Amino acid sequence: MKLVGLSRQIALTMMAIAFGVTLMAVITSYVFYFVAVSYWPELFNQNTLVPTAPEWIWIVATTLAGLAFAIVVGVRLARRILVPLNSVTDGIRRVAQGDLKARAIAGDRSLGEAAGLADDFNALATQLQRTTEEMAFWNAAIAHELRTPVTILRGRLQGLAEGVFTPDESQFRSLLNQVDGLARLIEDLRAVSLAESGHLHLQIQETDLDAEVESVVDFCRHALRAADQHLILDLNAKSAMCDPVRIRQALLALLDNARRHAAPGKVFIQTRQQDGWCSVRVEDEGPGIPPEAASQVFTAFRRMRDGDETATDAGSGLGLAVVAAIARAHQGDARCVPSPQGGACFELRWPQHGIHRHTEGSL
Repeated sequence: MKLVGLSRQIALTMMAIAFGVTLMAVITSYVFYFVAVSYWPELFNQNTLVPTAPEWIWIVATTLAGLAFAIVVGVRLARRILVPLNSVTDGIRRVAQGDLKARAIAGDRSLGEAAGLADDFNALATQLQRTTEEMAFWNAAIAHELRTPVTILRGRLQGLAEGVFTPDESQFRSLLNQVDGLARLIEDLRAVSLAESGHLHLQIQETDLDAEVESVVDFCRHALRAADQHLILDLNAKSAMCDPVRIRQALLALLDNARRHAAPGKVFIQTRQQDGWCSVRVEDEGPGIPPEAASQVFTAFRRMRDGDETATDAGSGLGLAVVAAIARAHQGDARCVPSPQGGACFELRWPQHGIHRHTEGSL
């Protein structure tokens, strides 16, 4: 059996103690009897099994020396073992008191199991700190996103109640738009949260993907025209296995992102089935996203302005996160790459076959 780490160190230490004590006993016995026979031969001419007084002295001295040697070696090993263990214990106590920056000291790396315990604790503490920070960020971001529409709704309703605003159709449509915005935000939050927990279940069915894309385009065409953007369709996917509701939701998010951030011009929508993958691609003509910022665009509440600065003035910051969540739920991915048109190209793709069928639960 091969011993490693802490087991090896304990075995080596026990071997060292046994060898050291045995060697000490052998050497001191030779020295003791050489000196004793040379200077006090009369004490060792007795035919008896009972040790003489000098022998008793030698036995006791050798035993005490062996015990002292064993204690010294054992204490040194115990200290090496206890450094990471005590550090982990102290770290657990500090984390329990709310100090999530607490970390353990691994100490001697040759003590594999003890050092591994400290490393595992540090990894756990790091993940706990990251999760807590992300939760705090999410809470602040959600509160920020809800504050604006709720404030507008409250102001309009208070104005209507006090007679400041005339209760006409335009006022009610404005209120309805704010409610619709809240509903979209809540649904986006729900989709991202379910995806993060692995509970974003799908209704997979055979779908006319091109027809679904055309229905979304018809719905968004007026808003895109208002932003002076013109849609160019290149649809060649036909039938695909997917959740049509979720795919429509993802495409709406991509088109809304283009409406908010792309320059006036053409917006290209493409569908394909190729090499066992289905894809929906949305491209614009600018200004594009720098490569160093492209990896962050699918992170919730991360908005990019002028390349890599976080913005807080457009959208909820959830649209592209929803796209990525829907892609992962379809066992696919979402990516952002530079467009040949000079802007950004967002692609949602998933396997043409092999998607497990799920049923939307009560969540």
